[in-house]
Amino acid sequence: MASILIVDDAAFMRMMIKDILSKNGFEVVGEAANGAEAVEKYKELNPDLVTMDITMPEMDGIQALKEIKQIDGGAKVIMCSAMGQQSMVIDAIQSGAKDFIVKPFQADRVLEAIKKVLS
Repeated sequence: MASILIVDDAAFMRMMIKDILSKNGFEVVGEAANGAEAVEKYKELNPDLVTMDITMPEMDGIQALKEIKQIDGGAKVIMCSAMGQQSMVIDAIQSGAKDFIVKPFQADRVLEAIKKVLS
């Protein structure tokens, strides 16, 4: 079973993803509310995959992604973006993100991205 770290500053967004993942046999091993926390949790939990929100306080998702990739070059990170953040998504992919999902989350798209990245 794949272990997943969910990163989003909105608790209800984390809850939505957690719900989709738990119902489909994934193990959510941790949650983080900003990029700095995400980096710490990644070091501590070493998850198989991270879902990373782009826009967050303290440290945004792209910065957190870069730091996680420095710790672990093989890290699998899927970015979560709101509509209209295309340039940031491109930046994230160039920084090593494996895929991205757009809010509001659609369960089948979330699962498709996760299964693709983990396979």
